[in-house]
Amino acid sequence: MGHRLSKIYTRTGDDGTTGLGDGHRVDKDDLRVEAFGALDELNSCIGLILSQDLPADITALLRQVQHELFDAGGELSVPGHQTLTEAYCRRLENRLDQLNAGLSPLKEFILPGGSPAASHCHLARAVCRRAERRLVSLNRQEAVNPATLRYLNRLSDLLFVLARHINRSQGIGDTLWQPGTRQDSAH
Repeated sequence: MGHRLSKIYTRTGDDGTTGLGDGHRVDKDDLRVEAFGALDELNSCIGLILSQDLPADITALLRQVQHELFDAGGELSVPGHQTLTEAYCRRLENRLDQLNAGLSPLKEFILPGGSPAASHCHLARAVCRRAERRLVSLNRQEAVNPATLRYLNRLSDLLFVLARHINRSQGIGDTLWQPGTRQDSAH
């Protein structure tokens, strides 16, 4: 960051536009802005996970993810800039494999929930999928770093596995989806 914000409001966005990192102004609902806005929302969801009591290794992993999501947002704020690499994706895959190794195989879909931390992981996973969709939409108009797309895909998988891992570590089992289940006893 070249300068520090001494004043939070600038009034430059009052006309419905915002500035990109390269100085260009675009509409606030531009696909690029939607994409980095979704990354910001995802990062906030991860902050919510981090507000829970977590093992130190999970906290460190999620803090690193927060920094990497800021890197991804920086990429999007400067068209053509790339920061994330395949190494970011491989690191997530390695961690995903480690965490998943201790979990029972799934044969059914599971419902989001469990402990507060696991529930927040499920929420973050859903927001991550939305951020990924926003990047895919942007990529149809202009090239997006392929490593960033893969990173978000791996991150949503990691958040799913983290939810299961956290629940298991707290003695909470998966709730399997039961298609067609109804609580309506009147029929």
